[in-house]
Amino acid sequence: MLFGLYNNVQFLLEHWYYPATMIVGAFVAGSTPEGGGAVAFPVLSIFLDIDRVLARDFSMMIQSVGMTSASIFILTRRNTDIGVFKPLLWWVPIAFIGFVVGMHTLQDITVYVIQALFLSLIASFTIVYLFSSHRGTQGTYTAKHLKDRLFTSAVVFIGGMCTSLFGTGADILLYTILVTHFTMKEKIATEMSVIMMATMSILGYAYRGLYEGALTQYQVQTWLCAAPVVLVMAPLGAHVLKKINTEYMLRAVVVLNIAQLGYFNLKNPSLQKIYWSMGATVVLATIFFWGMSELAKRNTEEILAEPFHLPEDTGHIADWETKA
Repeated sequence: MLFGLYNNVQFLLEHWYYPATMIVGAFVAGSTPEGGGAVAFPVLSIFLDIDRVLARDFSMMIQSVGMTSASIFILTRRNTDIGVFKPLLWWVPIAFIGFVVGMHTLQDITVYVIQALFLSLIASFTIVYLFSSHRGTQGTYTAKHLKDRLFTSAVVFIGGMCTSLFGTGADILLYTILVTHFTMKEKIATEMSVIMMATMSILGYAYRGLYEGALTQYQVQTWLCAAPVVLVMAPLGAHVLKKINTEYMLRAVVVLNIAQLGYFNLKNPSLQKIYWSMGATVVLATIFFWGMSELAKRNTEEILAEPFHLPEDTGHIADWETKA
């Protein structure tokens, strides 16, 4: 109905690359903690030379459909424990404050610097995520000390600032600290990051459209071109990816992100672009690798700390050790 009121088939055919981009974006969102904006922003901003602001707004607008649909599914499942997601009630406002601050302080940064930072963020994250032991053990978020809450608040605030630049990013940062610093299970951390990014997309989309009045008819039309694709392809992509080895998809995403980073530096090359992209990649990869290494170390210590019991029938110790 919305498409019939505000769009037309001719516009869709002329802007086919928006829904085509989100076919890939939906599959990435279904297989990794990254949202669809992790594909939409670099493809539109770097490959297609679409204005960075339009690419950022499109990322939020399209995620407001796909990730919100996923969030509704997560929160309404029969076996979902709603209490697990209560921390989002204070993370989201802090992230949105970060978004607003970013909208007022970061928008004058040179475009190629923003592009370099984003490509470095997704490339370093996926590389470290693929090659690290990233399996947490906790089923809930547990902040043992005040500094844990302050640390989480600082990270989601920075995530909100990232969203003001790229239209995504809050999900990646939140996921990373949940599975590393707080050793949460990967599935639950992913679900929390999805809900975080869905909410931030809606709030950011509303801020741009209702408060700033900055959304144009062109943006609404491109959103309507891709929204049905995301609505269908996101769950379909998740279903297909259940049938294949997720690690293969992660490797494909790593190759994609590295290729994007290479294309960025080869297109109108300059020393500044190389310095920013390579420097940010090294720094972010170091941070992510350290976090994932700490998680693996904690998991190993927990396993070694578990009580070790021999079987009562010591006559079968050799057989028991073989099975162990």
